[in-house]
Amino acid sequence: MNDDDQEIEDLQREVTSRLLDFVHAPLLEDQHVRGVLPSPSRAPAVRAVLGDKGDCAPHRLTAYEIPLRTGTELRTTHDVIALLRAVHTGTHIYPAGRVTSVMGMDLYLVDPAQVEAAPFTTDDWSATLLRCLARPSTAHTRSQLRGFLFRENGLLRLYMDSDKVTGVIAADVRPGGTLTALLAALPSLLGEEWRTSDAVDDSHCRYLVDLTDW
Repeated sequence: MNDDDQEIEDLQREVTSRLLDFVHAPLLEDQHVRGVLPSPSRAPAVRAVLGDKGDCAPHRLTAYEIPLRTGTELRTTHDVIALLRAVHTGTHIYPAGRVTSVMGMDLYLVDPAQVEAAPFTTDDWSATLLRCLARPSTAHTRSQLRGFLFRENGLLRLYMDSDKVTGVIAADVRPGGTLTALLAALPSLLGEEWRTSDAVDDSHCRYLVDLTDW
């Protein structure tokens, strides 16, 4: 197997893992993910199956094939979700050559150039951040997630352990596109005294760190 094939297989696994979130929670409106299929013949794509919650009958399901390459680059899991939401919303006209069937389901071959991807939501960013904190890539981390709470005005409160401070520390963050930087900096930010304040309305932590403008 060459490096390109391995990258596609890794991305197919990553997309599958991410789309598991939408088996019980809707991807959009009343539509849930009812399946994720690796494209046959090692094609650089993934097929996502959408339908109402609990539906299994093929004639009630719709499959979309999303290319995983864009030029020389690979799409991200965020890109795949955005495209799925876009193609399943409103009316889209597909040429005859891009409509087929698979396993009794209608299959649409998506051309991303003809689709305006749906925006990533605050809940999407929050879920991504929480997943990274709950399942860290290394076994030994300097801070670990103990809990969380969605707050008003798009804020997310994280309850964290720290190797520098005893007890649970709360951190208010504004989920967005700088998650990688926030994850890397979070352990040290939890101990910056000038950011801390008493959590007067929250008995679940020792103190509160304000990271909403970080």
